[in-house]
Amino acid sequence: MSYVQFGRYLQVQRELRGLPLDEVARQTKIPPTLVAALEAGQSERFPERIFVLNYIRSYASAVGLSPDDAVNRFHEIPESPKAEHFDPKALEVDRRARASTVMWATIAAVVVLSLLLAMNAMYEVAIRYTHR
Repeated sequence: MSYVQFGRYLQVQRELRGLPLDEVARQTKIPPTLVAALEAGQSERFPERIFVLNYIRSYASAVGLSPDDAVNRFHEIPESPKAEHFDPKALEVDRRARASTVMWATIAAVVVLSLLLAMNAMYEVAIRYTHR
């Protein structure tokens, strides 16, 4: 299956039920241009994966199809974006590395600010004693 074949499937199902494209767009709150892109299989016009999947579910519901079946058909397209799988251990290592970086940046900022305040205080004291 390709994007074009999937889009044609959606279009045929909509037309079999006698629903105009604008009605599906109104019911699903999907812009008519994106509904047309879905039906034409214009994957270059699709937004991020999560939005496309939700659009397909909404479209399927609006035309009386099973949302899960429609999404499964979409996943049969070899080029369709797949869900990313994350390793929890790797995510935790990344989170700790970011936290460590933020901590050291905060400490550095506090040290620099403290030095600047100390230098300003010393400057103020020096000005007072030189103008007596």
